[in-house]
Amino acid sequence: MPLTPTMFLIVCPLLFLAGLVDAIGGGGGLISLPAYLLAGLPIHNSIATNKLSSACGTTLTTVRFIRHGLVDFKLAVPSVLCAVIGSSLGAQLSLRMSEQVMKHILFVILPLAAFIVLNKKLFQDHASTTLETKRSYVVAGVSAFLIGMYDGFYGPGTGTFLIIAFTVFAKMGLSQANAQAKVINLTTNLTSLTIFLLNGQVVIGLGLAAAACNMAGNYIGSSLAMEKGSRITRPVILIVLGLLFVKILTS
Repeated sequence: MPLTPTMFLIVCPLLFLAGLVDAIGGGGGLISLPAYLLAGLPIHNSIATNKLSSACGTTLTTVRFIRHGLVDFKLAVPSVLCAVIGSSLGAQLSLRMSEQVMKHILFVILPLAAFIVLNKKLFQDHASTTLETKRSYVVAGVSAFLIGMYDGFYGPGTGTFLIIAFTVFAKMGLSQANAQAKVINLTTNLTSLTIFLLNGQVVIGLGLAAAACNMAGNYIGSSLAMEKGSRITRPVILIVLGLLFVKILTS
């Protein structure tokens, strides 16, 4: 696919903003995927290229959690296997759907994902407990498969959905849930990215430039001490989604 300077001018600043927003209050994926669509990439290319930039940022975050000893590998290994299966199926399903069908699904998924991600009342925190229980394994495996399938298919909000599943159903503490979610999210990103690469859907040059901007935004955002980050996150996400829907309606 031919790249234009306009594509970079649209995608790179928005991916920087997505990294900034994600570090402050979460929900960066609700900006990054629309960024590619706003730049004029077809839906399949947008989803595929977004996986490239997302995988880079998720790798850095996952390594940070591992270094801090927050990842339970006994729980992570079986959930990673489920995530590989789920995200593979989701990516294959996405590739088999027409552009028009994907556009209609987009109208439903993005607003729903935005509602869940921005509704902080859904998050529950619990005291840190031992993770290796039958309930934890079941919740981790089922969540990794189902949400992994969603991530392979579309993606925005995956990390948030996993955290909600772990805190609500497995009663994990937020830090534990976040760490386990990152490992699964990295797995789903890499698995679906591989499938999209093999099918020639990833716009590599744009994706790598976007990844660098996203990581820069994430780095700066994580170093900012913002007590009311959600007041910035919410309107930015809503504005970007609004622009996307206007573009789709007028295209």
